[in-house]
Amino acid sequence: MQNSNVKTRLIVLSFLQFAVWGAYLTSMGRYLGGVGMGSDIGWFYSVQGIVSIFMPALIGIIADRWVPAQRMLAFCHAMAAIFMGITGYIGMSKGSGVGFNDLFWTYTMSVAFYMPTLALSNSVSYTVLNQARLDTVKAFPPIRVFGTVGFIVSMLIVDFTGFQNNYNQFFTSAAWGGLLAVYSMSLPNCPVDKSVEKKSFAAAFGLDAFKLFGQKRMAMFFIFSMLLGAALQVSNGYANMFIGSFGAMKEYAGTFAVEHTNMLISLSQLSETLCILLIPFFLKKFGIKTVMLIAMLGWVFRFGFFAVGDPGMPGVLLFVMSMIVYGVAFDFFNISGSLFVDKEVPESQRSSAQGLFMLMTNGLGASIGVIAAQEVVNHFTANQTNFAGWSTAWFVFAGYALVVAILFALLFKDKKQV
Repeated sequence: MQNSNVKTRLIVLSFLQFAVWGAYLTSMGRYLGGVGMGSDIGWFYSVQGIVSIFMPALIGIIADRWVPAQRMLAFCHAMAAIFMGITGYIGMSKGSGVGFNDLFWTYTMSVAFYMPTLALSNSVSYTVLNQARLDTVKAFPPIRVFGTVGFIVSMLIVDFTGFQNNYNQFFTSAAWGGLLAVYSMSLPNCPVDKSVEKKSFAAAFGLDAFKLFGQKRMAMFFIFSMLLGAALQVSNGYANMFIGSFGAMKEYAGTFAVEHTNMLISLSQLSETLCILLIPFFLKKFGIKTVMLIAMLGWVFRFGFFAVGDPGMPGVLLFVMSMIVYGVAFDFFNISGSLFVDKEVPESQRSSAQGLFMLMTNGLGASIGVIAAQEVVNHFTANQTNFAGWSTAWFVFAGYALVVAILFALLFKDKKQV
């Protein structure tokens, strides 16, 4: 297969991989709020973190030892699509009377099969690029960018069709997933390596990386990774519903931000794409501590701008600023943190250390954070009936990020400070 064709095939893979997620990740909270489940949004978003604790490792073991990665990818996407389609069907059939237990369990099954595909799609891409004798470091990043493009395109489709308000966003995700399941089967074979030494249970699940907590500096890094990871899913869960709720106020009803919230939020993903390019310069110039502090302050402004903005003019510009700083908040934390782990730990521990970083951030941190955020939102907004309380809730989130930033500045030491 020619190199250009290989890259094109993987670009399509990356596009579809994130289109599946973009169909509902930023808009599901709006739908749930509309059918009376606004007080339970945190539970739906916490599922992604909970299943990420064990499912990627479990599916990864199967792909490493018994089933070629591209077939495992196809199977997982097929199962995720089926359960997401069932979720949409339940939402459609029960209408406004749909309840928590009606949607939660099929949605959870879909997410449980989807989350491992994030790692699997990367594994397939790396294998195919290596088979084509291409440099993965140079070839993969431009391919991965199209994942963000897919996420944004899916968001916009859901926005302009009005699906962000209803169960059709689940059908959209299921359609993308079904297409990707079929497409994955056409990808080049990623053979199982029978010669690979079988890892212990602890090694396979990355548990041996917990030994790094014996090093004070790494222990502090992972603890703060969890604390900051608590911010990751908060705006995904609540931003769309929050902005959409302004539609109940006469002066904001029909404004662009209210009617096309997903399009506004998509600026966050555009910012994320651009901020990736800034990371090498900032890391080299300022070091990991300063870059992580910038990310933490980015979350302060992300939430703070939500607290003081509105869909009118000039208030909507504050929402736009919130979307712009998201790129700094997300990338300077997630990507810089991953690069820090790669450089700080021995080569023999890098894979398990990366797994631990993901566990602390997207697993424990994100799950605990979004459930805690649910309690904050429910308390200050009286389960979304007290609109004025939204501003207080966003200020609480901003204050939390600021406290984490201050503690990090005081407690985490650069190498030259150790």
